[in-house]
Amino acid sequence: QMNLVEHGGGSVEAGGSLTLSCSATQYSYCMGWFRQVPGKEREPVASIDQGGGNIKYADSAKGRFTISQDNISSVNTLYLQMDSLKPEDTAMYYCAARLVPGCRYDYTMDVWGKGTLVTISS
Repeated sequence: QMNLVEHGGGSVEAGGSLTLSCSATQYSYCMGWFRQVPGKEREPVASIDQGGGNIKYADSAKGRFTISQDNISSVNTLYLQMDSLKPEDTAMYYCAARLVPGCRYDYTMDVWGKGTLVTISS
């Protein structure tokens, strides 16, 4: 059973930065970041394949967020560097993994973390 655990959420002022991380101990073809505001649908943020390529960003993330991943001692860690944060970036951020071939954030993800809260104040 694959587990995903997110870290790095918190509260910052608008214009600030945060880095989220997510660790996984099982191979996946694709990993991604998603976010959700209460009362709204979950939306994609970015995705990346296991080789660190095929990176896709949602329009809301382009130019401000950077997704990356590394694999050290068989632990795959996914990152999301978030810069120039805006109040509208406030949301619960989720890490997700896809266990079958194919990689894009609008593809079905198979495993989800429990989320980490990001709050941006104006």
